[in-house]
Amino acid sequence: MTLLTRRQIVQAGAALAAPAFIGQARAQAKEFRLGLITPAGHSWNRAALAFGESIKKETKGRLSVTVFHSGQLGNESAMMQQLQTGALDMGWIQAAELGSRVASIASINAPYLVRSTTDVAKLVRHEAALKLLEVLPRETGTIGLGWGITGMRVVFSTKEIAGVKDIKGMKLRINPTPVYRDFYQSLGAAPTPIPTPQVFDAMANGQVDGLEADIEFSWNQRFDKVAKSMLQMNALFMPFAPLVSGRIWQGMDAKDKELIRGLVRQSLDAQIKDIVTTELGLIEKFKAVPFAIKTEPGLDTQALIGEFDKLWLPKAPQIAELRKVGAAL
Repeated sequence: MTLLTRRQIVQAGAALAAPAFIGQARAQAKEFRLGLITPAGHSWNRAALAFGESIKKETKGRLSVTVFHSGQLGNESAMMQQLQTGALDMGWIQAAELGSRVASIASINAPYLVRSTTDVAKLVRHEAALKLLEVLPRETGTIGLGWGITGMRVVFSTKEIAGVKDIKGMKLRINPTPVYRDFYQSLGAAPTPIPTPQVFDAMANGQVDGLEADIEFSWNQRFDKVAKSMLQMNALFMPFAPLVSGRIWQGMDAKDKELIRGLVRQSLDAQIKDIVTTELGLIEKFKAVPFAIKTEPGLDTQALIGEFDKLWLPKAPQIAELRKVGAAL
């Protein structure tokens, strides 16, 4: 009978444990599927790609991200359903979609919270804005990791427009979130929902009189070619939230969760800085076309705020806190 030495026993045990260890390491490897509706080249898409590159580098390839842009996985409603079932790992979803599901989150889309893109950047990083995301696990089965932004939204018109009063009677293509609908209806517009890829042609053929959108998207789509002027309202902005499926999140290691939160935050910081620094340059590009850009510094915004808040404060009391934060920025 052969007696094993202590060293031989340890080596044998290590050999038996090795396949289990390797299997565990492989089980922790993950390729995340991330969906968003913005096109390739958009700042949201660039930020998503940067996040993917960072996490792949930090984990030496153990965790990776495949980005599906331009709504390849469906519209945001479809992606939310996929996130809820765990069929989609991550989605970078507009506040409009979230606000249509959860009234408290719609508060961040309220008009005149802030008056500049620089202040948008400050507001979305504030505790009051981040706190809005805390209801997502319960209400939508997703985890919100922060806010990214667009700049302040503008109105493009196929007719001459000098101020807010000229919006009255316009067939205006808007984002179909209830907050935007109610605000533009209060201005006398006829909100007209049209799928984003069809907006340019709808303006060209007279199906709508104009649209509201952010500067980055508007320059990329060159809406100045089918419009006569642009009104800078400095009223609304559209943030987005990077979401993780709750079903995916609950099965992840705590260190991986911490890593993902940190790297998403880095990519959002870069995206926000990108918007703030490039928006003025894009406006100058519109001016150089040349293209008429209107502002209305004497507008009585308090009256507009009062009318909107009478309708929305009972549904989303968080608006009041966000207004206080915005006023203090």
